[in-house]
Amino acid sequence: MRPWTILGIETSCDETAAAVVRGTPPGPGEILANVVFSQLEEHRPYGGVVPEIAARAHVELLDEIVAKALSEAGLKLSEIDAVAATAGPGLIGGVMVGLVTAKALALAAGKPLIALNHLEGHGFSARLSNGAPFPLLLLLVSGGHCQLLGVEGPGKFRLYGTTIDDAAGEAFDKTAKLLGLPYPGGPRIEAMARQGNPARYPLPRPMKGRPGADFSFSGLKTAVRLLAEAEKVDTADLCASFQAAVIDILTDRVRAAMAMFRADFPHEAAPGLVVAGGVAANGAIREALSGLAGAEGFSLTVPPVKLCTDNAAMIAWAGVERAALGAFDPLDAPARARWPLYPDEVS
Repeated sequence: MRPWTILGIETSCDETAAAVVRGTPPGPGEILANVVFSQLEEHRPYGGVVPEIAARAHVELLDEIVAKALSEAGLKLSEIDAVAATAGPGLIGGVMVGLVTAKALALAAGKPLIALNHLEGHGFSARLSNGAPFPLLLLLVSGGHCQLLGVEGPGKFRLYGTTIDDAAGEAFDKTAKLLGLPYPGGPRIEAMARQGNPARYPLPRPMKGRPGADFSFSGLKTAVRLLAEAEKVDTADLCASFQAAVIDILTDRVRAAMAMFRADFPHEAAPGLVVAGGVAANGAIREALSGLAGAEGFSLTVPPVKLCTDNAAMIAWAGVERAALGAFDPLDAPARARWPLYPDEVS
Protein backbone atom coordinates (compact mmCIF):
# COMPACT_ATOMS: atom_id res chain seq x y z
CA MET A 1 0.00 0.00 0.00
CA ARG A 2 1.42 3.36 -0.99
CA PRO A 3 1.69 6.16 1.58
CA TRP A 4 -0.82 9.00 1.40
CA THR A 5 0.06 12.65 2.00
CA ILE A 6 -2.97 14.51 3.32
CA LEU A 7 -3.62 18.17 4.12
CA GLY A 8 -5.97 18.35 7.12
CA ILE A 9 -8.06 21.30 8.32
CA GLU A 10 -9.77 21.58 11.72
CA THR A 11 -12.12 24.46 12.71
CA SER A 12 -14.87 22.79 14.74
CA CYS A 13 -14.48 24.89 17.89
CA ASP A 14 -11.90 27.48 18.99
CA GLU A 15 -8.71 26.13 17.43
CA THR A 16 -7.84 27.12 13.88
CA ALA A 17 -5.57 24.35 12.62
CA ALA A 18 -3.96 22.88 9.52
CA ALA A 19 -1.56 19.95 9.21
CA VAL A 20 0.15 17.74 6.69
CA VAL A 21 0.49 14.04 7.53
CA ARG A 22 1.94 11.16 5.53
CA GLY A 23 1.53 7.43 6.09
CA THR A 24 -0.37 4.21 5.62
CA PRO A 25 -2.76 2.47 8.03
CA PRO A 26 -2.39 1.28 10.72
CA GLY A 27 0.37 3.82 11.36
CA PRO A 28 2.19 5.33 13.02
CA GLY A 29 2.20 8.22 10.60
CA GLU A 30 4.64 11.03 9.95
CA ILE A 31 3.53 14.54 10.91
CA LEU A 32 5.17 16.87 8.39
CA ALA A 33 3.48 19.96 9.84
CA ASN A 34 0.91 20.62 12.56
CA VAL A 35 -0.04 24.28 12.99
CA VAL A 36 -2.59 25.19 15.67
CA PHE A 37 -3.74 28.68 16.62
CA SER A 38 -5.69 28.69 19.87
CA GLN A 39 -8.28 31.40 20.44
CA LEU A 40 -8.14 31.15 24.24
CA GLU A 41 -7.40 34.83 24.78
CA GLU A 42 -10.33 35.88 22.59
CA HIS A 43 -12.78 33.75 24.59
CA ARG A 44 -11.29 34.03 28.08
CA PRO A 45 -13.27 37.19 29.04
CA TYR A 46 -16.51 35.29 28.41
CA GLY A 47 -15.57 32.15 30.35
CA GLY A 48 -16.27 29.93 27.35
CA VAL A 49 -16.31 29.76 23.58
CA VAL A 50 -18.45 32.36 21.78
CA PRO A 51 -19.45 30.83 18.41
CA GLU A 52 -19.55 34.11 16.47
CA ILE A 53 -16.08 35.13 17.67
CA ALA A 54 -14.70 31.68 16.86
CA ALA A 55 -16.11 31.66 13.32
CA ARG A 56 -14.79 35.16 12.59
CA ALA A 57 -11.33 34.20 13.81
CA HIS A 58 -11.32 31.10 11.58
CA VAL A 59 -12.15 33.27 8.57
CA GLU A 60 -9.32 35.68 9.38
CA LEU A 61 -6.67 33.06 10.18
CA LEU A 62 -7.23 29.91 8.18
CA ASP A 63 -5.66 30.86 4.84
CA GLU A 64 -2.44 31.90 6.54
CA ILE A 65 -2.36 28.76 8.70
CA VAL A 66 -2.86 26.47 5.70
CA ALA A 67 -0.05 28.26 3.88
CA LYS A 68 2.19 27.89 6.94
CA ALA A 69 1.46 24.16 7.21
CA LEU A 70 2.34 23.57 3.56
CA SER A 71 5.50 25.66 3.95
CA GLU A 72 6.63 23.75 7.06
CA ALA A 73 5.98 20.47 5.25
CA GLY A 74 8.05 21.70 2.30
CA LEU A 75 5.23 20.87 -0.12
CA LYS A 76 3.08 22.62 -2.68
CA LEU A 77 -0.67 22.08 -2.74
CA SER A 78 -0.20 20.17 -6.00
CA GLU A 79 1.95 17.62 -4.14
CA ILE A 80 -0.83 16.75 -1.66
CA ASP A 81 -2.85 13.59 -2.40
CA ALA A 82 -6.12 14.81 -0.88
CA VAL A 83 -7.61 17.52 1.33
CA ALA A 84 -9.38 16.45 4.53
CA ALA A 85 -11.47 18.69 6.78
CA THR A 86 -13.75 18.41 9.76
CA ALA A 87 -17.34 18.48 8.46
CA GLY A 88 -18.89 18.14 11.94
CA PRO A 89 -19.89 17.88 14.65
CA GLY A 90 -19.09 21.28 16.11
CA LEU A 91 -19.99 24.95 16.06
CA ILE A 92 -21.60 25.17 12.65
CA GLY A 93 -20.08 28.53 11.68
CA GLY A 94 -16.57 27.30 12.31
CA VAL A 95 -17.18 23.94 10.65
CA MET A 96 -18.43 25.71 7.52
CA VAL A 97 -15.32 27.90 7.32
CA GLY A 98 -12.97 24.91 7.36
CA LEU A 99 -15.03 22.71 5.07
CA VAL A 100 -15.60 25.43 2.45
CA THR A 101 -11.88 26.22 2.49
CA ALA A 102 -11.06 22.55 1.98
CA LYS A 103 -13.53 22.30 -0.90
CA ALA A 104 -11.97 25.34 -2.59
CA LEU A 105 -8.45 23.94 -2.21
CA ALA A 106 -9.48 20.51 -3.47
CA LEU A 107 -11.28 22.01 -6.47
CA ALA A 108 -8.42 24.38 -7.33
CA ALA A 109 -5.77 21.65 -7.11
CA GLY A 110 -7.85 18.88 -8.65
CA LYS A 111 -7.53 16.76 -5.50
CA PRO A 112 -10.10 14.55 -3.74
CA LEU A 113 -12.02 15.89 -0.74
CA ILE A 114 -12.46 13.94 2.50
CA ALA A 115 -15.21 15.34 4.77
CA LEU A 116 -14.55 13.92 8.22
CA ASN A 117 -16.28 13.39 11.51
CA HIS A 118 -14.27 15.28 14.12
CA LEU A 119 -14.78 12.45 16.60
CA GLU A 120 -13.29 9.93 14.20
CA GLY A 121 -10.22 12.15 14.08
CA HIS A 122 -9.88 11.94 17.87
CA GLY A 123 -10.55 8.22 17.80
CA PHE A 124 -7.81 7.48 15.26
CA SER A 125 -5.18 9.78 16.80
CA ALA A 126 -3.64 6.80 18.62
CA ARG A 127 -3.06 5.11 15.26
CA LEU A 128 -1.26 8.23 14.04
CA SER A 129 0.97 8.30 17.13
CA ASN A 130 1.31 4.61 18.01
CA GLY A 131 -0.18 2.47 15.25
CA ALA A 132 -2.84 1.11 17.62
CA PRO A 133 -4.44 -1.95 15.94
CA PHE A 134 -8.14 -2.54 15.30
CA PRO A 135 -10.36 -3.56 16.93
CA LEU A 136 -9.94 -1.28 19.93
CA LEU A 137 -12.00 0.05 22.81
CA LEU A 138 -12.18 3.84 22.63
CA LEU A 139 -12.92 6.23 25.47
CA LEU A 140 -13.61 9.54 23.78
CA VAL A 141 -13.67 12.17 26.49
CA SER A 142 -13.71 15.87 25.72
CA GLY A 143 -15.53 19.12 26.34
CA GLY A 144 -18.48 18.17 24.20
CA HIS A 145 -18.40 14.39 24.10
CA CYS A 146 -18.09 11.41 26.42
CA GLN A 147 -18.48 8.02 24.77
CA LEU A 148 -17.24 4.45 24.95
CA LEU A 149 -17.06 2.68 21.60
CA GLY A 150 -15.78 -0.48 20.03
CA VAL A 151 -13.89 0.54 16.88
CA GLU A 152 -13.30 -1.87 13.99
CA GLY A 153 -12.28 0.66 11.33
CA PRO A 154 -13.34 3.88 9.61
CA GLY A 155 -17.08 4.25 10.03
CA LYS A 156 -17.33 1.00 12.01
CA PHE A 157 -18.27 1.81 15.61
CA ARG A 158 -20.21 -0.02 18.32
CA LEU A 159 -21.60 2.25 21.02
CA TYR A 160 -21.23 0.90 24.56
CA GLY A 161 -21.97 4.03 26.54
CA THR A 162 -22.51 7.76 26.22
CA THR A 163 -23.31 10.64 28.53
CA ILE A 164 -26.98 11.14 29.31
CA ASP A 165 -26.41 14.83 30.12
CA ASP A 166 -23.07 16.68 30.32
CA ALA A 167 -19.68 15.64 28.97
CA ALA A 168 -16.77 15.29 31.37
CA GLY A 169 -14.88 18.24 29.90
CA GLU A 170 -17.96 20.45 30.19
CA ALA A 171 -18.26 19.47 33.85
CA PHE A 172 -14.62 20.45 34.40
CA ASP A 173 -15.09 23.84 32.72
CA LYS A 174 -18.36 24.68 34.46
CA THR A 175 -17.02 23.62 37.86
CA ALA A 176 -13.96 25.79 37.33
CA LYS A 177 -16.13 28.76 36.39
CA LEU A 178 -18.26 28.19 39.50
CA LEU A 179 -15.12 28.25 41.65
CA GLY A 180 -13.82 31.41 40.01
CA LEU A 181 -10.97 29.71 38.15
CA PRO A 182 -10.00 31.13 34.76
CA TYR A 183 -10.91 29.56 31.43
CA PRO A 184 -10.10 26.88 30.27
CA GLY A 185 -11.18 25.13 33.42
CA GLY A 186 -9.85 21.59 33.00
CA PRO A 187 -6.12 22.34 33.37
CA ARG A 188 -6.86 24.75 36.25
CA ILE A 189 -8.77 22.12 38.21
CA GLU A 190 -6.02 19.56 37.61
CA ALA A 191 -3.38 21.98 38.86
CA MET A 192 -5.40 22.89 41.97
CA ALA A 193 -6.23 19.23 42.65
CA ARG A 194 -2.53 18.43 43.08
CA GLN A 195 -2.55 20.68 46.15
CA GLY A 196 -5.82 19.40 47.62
CA ASN A 197 -7.29 16.54 49.64
CA PRO A 198 -9.52 14.37 47.39
CA ALA A 199 -11.32 12.92 50.43
CA ARG A 200 -12.32 16.30 51.90
CA TYR A 201 -15.74 16.58 50.29
CA PRO A 202 -17.99 13.51 49.73
CA LEU A 203 -19.31 14.11 46.23
CA PRO A 204 -21.67 11.77 44.32
CA ARG A 205 -20.58 9.33 41.60
CA PRO A 206 -23.61 9.28 39.25
CA MET A 207 -24.22 6.02 37.34
CA LYS A 208 -21.41 4.18 39.17
CA GLY A 209 -22.22 0.50 39.46
CA ARG A 210 -25.30 0.67 37.25
CA PRO A 211 -25.83 -1.71 34.33
CA GLY A 212 -24.42 -0.56 31.03
CA ALA A 213 -21.66 1.97 30.45
CA ASP A 214 -23.46 5.30 30.21
CA PHE A 215 -22.15 8.40 31.97
CA SER A 216 -23.73 11.26 33.89
CA PHE A 217 -21.95 14.35 35.21
CA SER A 218 -24.80 16.82 35.75
CA GLY A 219 -25.52 15.65 39.31
CA LEU A 220 -21.86 15.91 40.26
CA LYS A 221 -21.69 19.44 38.89
CA THR A 222 -24.85 20.37 40.82
CA ALA A 223 -23.45 18.90 44.04
CA VAL A 224 -20.35 21.08 43.68
CA ARG A 225 -22.52 24.17 43.17
CA LEU A 226 -24.74 23.44 46.18
CA LEU A 227 -21.70 22.79 48.37
CA ALA A 228 -20.00 26.02 47.28
CA GLU A 229 -23.19 28.00 47.92
CA ALA A 230 -23.78 26.44 51.36
CA GLU A 231 -20.35 26.96 52.91
CA LYS A 232 -16.93 28.49 52.43
CA VAL A 233 -14.99 25.77 50.65
CA ASP A 234 -11.30 25.12 50.24
CA THR A 235 -10.84 25.46 46.49
CA ALA A 236 -7.92 23.05 46.23
CA ASP A 237 -9.71 20.38 48.27
CA LEU A 238 -12.91 20.78 46.28
CA CYS A 239 -11.01 20.54 42.99
CA ALA A 240 -9.30 17.39 44.23
CA SER A 241 -12.61 15.92 45.40
CA PHE A 242 -14.31 16.76 42.12
CA GLN A 243 -11.49 15.27 40.03
CA ALA A 244 -11.49 12.12 42.17
CA ALA A 245 -15.23 11.72 41.57
CA VAL A 246 -14.77 12.10 37.80
CA ILE A 247 -11.99 9.51 37.86
CA ASP A 248 -14.17 7.06 39.81
CA ILE A 249 -17.00 7.51 37.30
CA LEU A 250 -14.73 7.08 34.30
CA THR A 251 -12.96 3.98 35.61
CA ASP A 252 -16.24 2.32 36.61
CA ARG A 253 -17.82 2.94 33.21
CA VAL A 254 -14.72 1.90 31.30
CA ARG A 255 -14.55 -1.32 33.31
CA ALA A 256 -18.14 -2.09 32.29
CA ALA A 257 -17.33 -1.35 28.63
CA MET A 258 -14.30 -3.63 28.80
CA ALA A 259 -16.62 -6.55 29.57
CA MET A 260 -18.82 -5.62 26.61
CA PHE A 261 -15.80 -5.36 24.33
CA ARG A 262 -14.52 -8.78 25.39
CA ALA A 263 -17.94 -10.27 24.68
CA ASP A 264 -17.95 -8.74 21.19
CA PHE A 265 -14.32 -9.63 20.42
CA PRO A 266 -13.62 -12.82 22.40
CA HIS A 267 -10.57 -13.77 20.32
CA GLU A 268 -8.59 -10.62 21.14
CA ALA A 269 -5.81 -11.95 23.36
CA ALA A 270 -4.42 -8.50 24.14
CA PRO A 271 -7.28 -6.03 23.72
CA GLY A 272 -6.41 -2.36 23.45
CA LEU A 273 -7.91 0.66 25.22
CA VAL A 274 -7.43 4.04 23.58
CA VAL A 275 -8.22 7.25 25.44
CA ALA A 276 -8.61 10.31 23.25
CA GLY A 277 -10.04 13.83 23.40
CA GLY A 278 -9.07 16.91 25.38
CA VAL A 279 -9.76 15.42 28.83
CA ALA A 280 -7.23 12.66 28.03
CA ALA A 281 -4.58 15.33 28.62
CA ASN A 282 -5.38 15.14 32.37
CA GLY A 283 -2.48 13.30 34.01
CA ALA A 284 -4.46 11.94 36.96
CA ILE A 285 -7.08 10.46 34.63
CA ARG A 286 -4.40 8.91 32.45
CA GLU A 287 -2.73 7.36 35.50
CA ALA A 288 -6.00 5.90 36.82
CA LEU A 289 -6.94 4.41 33.46
CA SER A 290 -3.45 2.98 33.09
CA GLY A 291 -3.93 1.13 36.37
CA LEU A 292 -7.36 -0.10 35.30
CA ALA A 293 -6.06 -1.32 31.94
CA GLY A 294 -3.27 -3.25 33.60
CA ALA A 295 -5.64 -4.86 36.07
CA GLU A 296 -8.10 -5.85 33.32
CA GLY A 297 -5.53 -7.16 30.83
CA PHE A 298 -5.86 -4.30 28.33
CA SER A 299 -3.00 -2.37 26.77
CA LEU A 300 -3.50 1.38 27.13
CA THR A 301 -2.64 3.86 24.40
CA VAL A 302 -3.01 7.59 24.96
CA PRO A 303 -1.81 9.95 22.22
CA PRO A 304 0.68 12.69 23.14
CA VAL A 305 -0.99 15.67 24.80
CA LYS A 306 -0.68 17.79 21.64
CA LEU A 307 -2.79 15.20 19.79
CA CYS A 308 -5.43 14.94 22.56
CA THR A 309 -6.70 18.50 22.22
CA ASP A 310 -8.18 19.68 18.92
CA ASN A 311 -5.64 19.65 16.09
CA ALA A 312 -5.51 19.08 12.35
CA ALA A 313 -2.95 16.26 12.37
CA MET A 314 -5.62 13.87 13.67
CA ILE A 315 -7.95 15.03 10.88
CA ALA A 316 -5.24 14.53 8.27
CA TRP A 317 -4.56 11.03 9.64
CA ALA A 318 -8.25 10.13 9.59
CA GLY A 319 -8.03 11.27 5.98
CA VAL A 320 -5.19 8.79 5.43
CA GLU A 321 -7.40 6.03 6.82
CA ARG A 322 -10.25 6.99 4.48
CA ALA A 323 -8.04 7.57 1.44
CA ALA A 324 -6.51 4.09 1.80
CA LEU A 325 -10.05 2.72 1.36
CA GLY A 326 -10.82 5.02 -1.56
CA ALA A 327 -13.50 6.70 0.56
CA PHE A 328 -13.65 10.23 -0.83
CA ASP A 329 -16.51 12.72 -0.68
CA PRO A 330 -18.31 14.92 -3.24
CA LEU A 331 -17.80 18.67 -3.18
CA ASP A 332 -21.36 19.16 -1.93
CA ALA A 333 -20.65 17.24 1.31
CA PRO A 334 -22.60 19.10 4.03
CA ALA A 335 -21.37 20.75 7.21
CA ARG A 336 -23.13 19.31 10.27
CA ALA A 337 -23.57 20.73 13.74
CA ARG A 338 -24.43 17.24 14.96
CA TRP A 339 -23.02 14.04 13.48
CA PRO A 340 -23.22 10.87 15.56
CA LEU A 341 -20.46 8.33 15.08
CA TYR A 342 -22.89 5.53 15.72
CA PRO A 343 -25.96 5.21 13.46
CA ASP A 344 -28.40 4.46 16.30
CA GLU A 345 -27.51 7.60 18.23
CA VAL A 346 -30.03 10.43 18.18
CA SER A 347 -28.79 13.14 15.79
